[in-house]
Amino acid sequence: MIGASPRRKEDRRLLVGVGRFVDDLAREGLLHLAVVRSVQAHARIAKIALAEARALRGVVAAWSAADLPETARPMPSAYGAVRKGRPWSQPILARDRVRYVGEPVAVVVAESPYRVADALELVRVEYEPLPALTTVEAALASPTRLHDGWPDNAALAVGAAIGDAERALATADIVIHETFRHPRLAAVPIEPRGVLAYRDGDSGALVVWSSCQNPYSVRDIVAAALELPAEAVRVVVPDVGGAFGPKGSVYPEEILVAAAALRLGRPVKWIETRREDFASLGHDREQTHEARIGFARDGTIVAIDDRFLADVGAYPAQGDGLTANTVNHLPGPYRVPHYRNAGTSVVTNKALNAAYRAAGRPEAVFVMERLMDLGARRLGLDPAEIRRRNLVRPDEMPYRPGLTYKDGVPIAYDPGDFPRAFERALALLHYAEWRSRQKTQAGTSRRLGLGLACYAQGTGLGPYEGATVRVDPSGKVYVLVGVAAQGQGHATTLAQIAASELGAAFDDVIVSAGDTTLFPFGMGTGGSRVMANAGPAVARTAREVRERAARVAAELLECATEDVRVEQSRVFVAGMPDRAVSLGRLAHAAIKSKALKALGEPGLGACTYFHPETVTWAFGTQAAVVEVDVETCAIRLLAYAIVHDPGRAINPTIVEGQLQGGAAQSIGAGLVEEVVYDAHGQLLTASLMDYAILKADGLPSLPVALEEHPSAINPLGVKGVGESGAIPGAAAIANAVEDAVADLGVVIREVPVTSARLFAALQAVAAGGKIPP
Repeated sequence: MIGASPRRKEDRRLLVGVGRFVDDLAREGLLHLAVVRSVQAHARIAKIALAEARALRGVVAAWSAADLPETARPMPSAYGAVRKGRPWSQPILARDRVRYVGEPVAVVVAESPYRVADALELVRVEYEPLPALTTVEAALASPTRLHDGWPDNAALAVGAAIGDAERALATADIVIHETFRHPRLAAVPIEPRGVLAYRDGDSGALVVWSSCQNPYSVRDIVAAALELPAEAVRVVVPDVGGAFGPKGSVYPEEILVAAAALRLGRPVKWIETRREDFASLGHDREQTHEARIGFARDGTIVAIDDRFLADVGAYPAQGDGLTANTVNHLPGPYRVPHYRNAGTSVVTNKALNAAYRAAGRPEAVFVMERLMDLGARRLGLDPAEIRRRNLVRPDEMPYRPGLTYKDGVPIAYDPGDFPRAFERALALLHYAEWRSRQKTQAGTSRRLGLGLACYAQGTGLGPYEGATVRVDPSGKVYVLVGVAAQGQGHATTLAQIAASELGAAFDDVIVSAGDTTLFPFGMGTGGSRVMANAGPAVARTAREVRERAARVAAELLECATEDVRVEQSRVFVAGMPDRAVSLGRLAHAAIKSKALKALGEPGLGACTYFHPETVTWAFGTQAAVVEVDVETCAIRLLAYAIVHDPGRAINPTIVEGQLQGGAAQSIGAGLVEEVVYDAHGQLLTASLMDYAILKADGLPSLPVALEEHPSAINPLGVKGVGESGAIPGAAAIANAVEDAVADLGVVIREVPVTSARLFAALQAVAAGGKIPP
């Protein structure tokens, strides 16, 4: 089954409309909760008036922080982690100060969603405005502090150095020095967040249903906030309509809904609106870089020096994880003998930061790939050629760039052939043909531009994942894992692995996840980690079950264990296929089998964990062709190509779909997407009328080629893929647009490259001025 592409197990149920999302769930006596959110970016709370809301018929409760002792404590850290950098705390409900538009300040609970919406309108909050810090530059220059006791608004710093970048740059034949900005982005999952909580009448446990990525962190944080044992909290993840990283964080709403359910003794549900989604679901990507790169005359990289500021919003909830990703991924797949980078996370009056798909890597690739194109232009080289001269070669593997990953392990790239994969991308795009067409259209109003972007990606961060595999006497094989799915196809790919390793029929395997009572531990879905962590765990566990099956079968069939074969859920003697029993019959026999006495546990089941030593490293390239109308500044994407090394593709069709979906998101970042706040910290892109995302008619075909080089880090040889497609698209788009208009003197320093931005750049060049930053 590994390497095959059977139809996804989960699709039919969703396509016929019987999926179950949080808002589909109902309980007798259900109440509905809504959140009163700050309308000020930065202010002191003078008064919260709840009397009118409480008096409304159908309203059961209305609480501020003063009414809820449970909110006196700040948001706990996931897994009790010690926060890096300067001390800070995030309130569950803001008590005396708000720090961004959308921050929770009170809650209302009512009998219906309509009544609770009416009650929200009756809550009155009086604010005393404070200076709003809406850019990192303003935050660093201002005497106003977002967090008490801080000397400035810099939360924490991260950096790395290889060799002597400054000395090397002094010897370079050319040096490119530029400033680049990557915009703030929203994940925009099709299903916003939602939470349902109630106390189970039989067990007394608090049950929380959440549209999230990590039920274990929700369990632990809710338990810590409400001072409950973790064992007394059960978190279940139903179907989830997209997550993309930000749903991996735990937010105040999970705690507020749970607290309300316990206080009122009735089930309570909260469903996020789209406006709330834009205002309060974590954003990501906003970075400003000042970068230098030095090249030798032949186009080889001499050194890179980069300094950047990351806007992490009001609370630096991600610590240094995302900025460390930027530092470690900026050199990418190239040989960089001297490198220095320093990043600073700065707090501002915006929604807090979250890890959005590929977290920290697209920003790094945008800077690096822009520098490569600018270097090629200065040296008179084709952008493809300058990359050829710098890509790490297969004979240099495992290549060690000299950096240390955030897990504390020195980085060593997995086996791969970067140059071959790069050439495949050029061929898939028909690069040479497009270059020829570009020349024929040069000087016309509609110009063509070609853009390339490469990346090396650390994927599959540990520390572990586990799996239980159990054969039922019915013949069904149940695989229980801790990694919940949000559309990735885990029910299919993990079933393929289990079927292959156990010898079960694929249709007999059922994968269950997202329930903290079914499986005790897990680190959540994110970081392109499921196949690289849970995959090997499922494989190892399935092999153990197969060994147990062989012992029981040897007893039943009167043969040696090494002669037992398991194929398509049939267990038989090698060379004697008619001498067989079903896997289900064997599971029934295993309950009392003496053959398992030495193993200590009856039945055909096992549970194991896989702990990777470090991350796997994947390589990929994306390439774009755009048409730019220099009269109207319309930009049209004409062609695209995607190449990625997944190590070993468990299900190639699912891998291709993941890459195409990620590419669509990163192309959107290059062309249209950006979260915008005004100078007062008001969110201007608070709906889908204002925040642009790509539509299907804006995308050409997205062909994919897989270049498989098995990883040395895990026994399946898999490398991550879930985030990979989202990494290089913005860089490829920026490079393509600049390639179309470079002869006019335009330099693309930020994305998205909208028509308005391109128009301003062309106007500035025509006027002899500098292009606006």
